[in-house]
Amino acid sequence: MRKLRVKNALGLHARPATVIAKLLQGTQSSVFFSYRNETINARSIMSILMLAVAKNASITVTIEGTDAEDLMQKLADAFDAQFGE
Repeated sequence: MRKLRVKNALGLHARPATVIAKLLQGTQSSVFFSYRNETINARSIMSILMLAVAKNASITVTIEGTDAEDLMQKLADAFDAQFGE
């Protein structure tokens, strides 16, 4: 479990949600995002959008599975790089 901060000006909108979903394709682990007492499956673009995470908000990322450590680092890097925006 790790907290990641959303640095994008528009928060977690459609483009970052798509980047996250593509990043998770072909991976083994279960990935969950928690924000404001709601937890979603991070593989779902619609679920990510429904969280409505704003800029500078922190979300809790939980990953369970064989590639969890590698996947957490990839997600942290994507958040830090503002999903290429």
